[in-house]
Amino acid sequence: MKTVDLHTHSTASDGTLSPSELVEYAASKGLLAIALTDHDTVSGLDEALKKAEELRANGIDFELIPGIELSSAYEGKEIHIVGLYIDHNSDYLKSRLAHFVINRQKRNEQLCKLLVQKGMPVTLEELNEEFGNSVITRAHYAKLLMKKGYVSSVKEGFDRYLGDDKPCFVKRRKITPMRAVEIIRKSGGFPVFAHPVLAGMSKSRLDELTARLKASGLCGIEAIYGTYDPSDERDIRALAQKYDLAISGGSDFHGQNKAHIEIGIGTGKMFMPSEHLDNIKSIYNLLSPKASDFRLPKILFTDLDGTLLDSNKNISEYTFSVLKEWTKAGHYIALSSGRDINSVKDVYHHIGLDSLDNVFVIGYNGGEIRECRTNKCLYKNPLNIEDVRYIRDKATEAGIYIQTYSDTHIIAPAETPELEFYTRVIKTPVMISGDITEPLTEGPCKCLCIDLNGRSRLQEFIDSLSGYCKEHGITMMFSSDKYLEVIPSSSGKGAAVHELCKLLDIPNLISVSAGDEDNDVSMLEATDVAIAMDNASNLAKNASTTISDGDNDHDGLARTLADMI
Repeated sequence: MKTVDLHTHSTASDGTLSPSELVEYAASKGLLAIALTDHDTVSGLDEALKKAEELRANGIDFELIPGIELSSAYEGKEIHIVGLYIDHNSDYLKSRLAHFVINRQKRNEQLCKLLVQKGMPVTLEELNEEFGNSVITRAHYAKLLMKKGYVSSVKEGFDRYLGDDKPCFVKRRKITPMRAVEIIRKSGGFPVFAHPVLAGMSKSRLDELTARLKASGLCGIEAIYGTYDPSDERDIRALAQKYDLAISGGSDFHGQNKAHIEIGIGTGKMFMPSEHLDNIKSIYNLLSPKASDFRLPKILFTDLDGTLLDSNKNISEYTFSVLKEWTKAGHYIALSSGRDINSVKDVYHHIGLDSLDNVFVIGYNGGEIRECRTNKCLYKNPLNIEDVRYIRDKATEAGIYIQTYSDTHIIAPAETPELEFYTRVIKTPVMISGDITEPLTEGPCKCLCIDLNGRSRLQEFIDSLSGYCKEHGITMMFSSDKYLEVIPSSSGKGAAVHELCKLLDIPNLISVSAGDEDNDVSMLEATDVAIAMDNASNLAKNASTTISDGDNDHDGLARTLADMI
């Protein structure tokens, strides 16, 4: 019986055979077909496909399946999703892979700096010269360290410097496996959960993840793998049957980089009959012929000032058109701001989003969520009113302006330059009260301290209250150089992401966020795709997966969001 291998690697990522050498080697071993599934790249596919065509022209029955292996992360575990039969010339896929390159570049720059600090200077130029067009991984760093005499082996490089939690390890923020499945489906491919046993999960967690992946569009699972023992294969076959997934399999051949793994047979006992490939093909032919139609409903959580809004507090026709297409495709928008909830609603009306469905507003840095059409409050998380009084008194002693909010008004202590500055943009009605807590009937969702001279005194104020805030569950953070937000520690934009995702039953693991300031960080960290604006703070950029294509005055968010619709 003819056999196939649907998981192999070439020098385009971290294998040791070139794409054409890999094809020739597989054919020499009598395999009917292989999938070239290099890590996060399709750069070897044209060469491999050309070589396979040459073999067929010479009468050799052989198929090269264009594929990819996307790296992702789920609950602290590394998860790989293989894509079979992808359209490797898809503009959509090329765009996604370009983002991966940018993120790898950021990580590699940090890794080089750490190695220099350890007295082992390594540059990106050296790596690229040594390994050509390969996707640079930690294995490449280890090889170069060994070549330069810093370590005696690749293993030592990982054990001492590059392994997880070692001195030169740099965590790379990865997409979620659900997002990887969507990318493969939208690229015309057939997504497969790669070597699930290697994820190191309990059976119950693996079952839960498989269910989520199936709901996200997963089509197959590697029940046959180069290093599985019989019990591993039985367990994954059972998952395949439970969730109606096609059985896939492959050796995960890397050449000499994994010398104990042979193409087609793994460690010697793997057997992947071609009938499983026939089944994959039959299912693949039933998938939507228009791959771009595949999508998972998502929520866009977007900050306002400096992100969605331009410097004149408006949006362009182009940005509006992208948001309209976003909601038309079945996605949701959540305007998430440090502003009070009424001010966020004002923006919603002002920029014309009241003509769209599926829009929510989040105010007070995640303290309250409302559905726009009905104005129904879906979630609220207030400060303790006694804490507000204590912080008010301390602000007064320090000579720092502080205001708070009722459901309908800004409550300010007096007509001051700070209030005048704030209400140039914010049009929520103002109530003047010498005691800002006196009009409150319940704890407010936030307080705001303002210093028109910048961060210096506000930072001193944070430092003076650090002990009290820690004890009482209060967070202070900057939303600009002049504004200091005071909110419950259990609040924050990231907490609001989780709350709204639960309410809509849409995983945050496939949602999108966009922001530009420090108070956006928790929101950026809570979603799968995190867009930091080109004009963002360093903290926001470090928390992102993507930097926008332009700033807030040049449709940066919309241009970045457009190909995610």
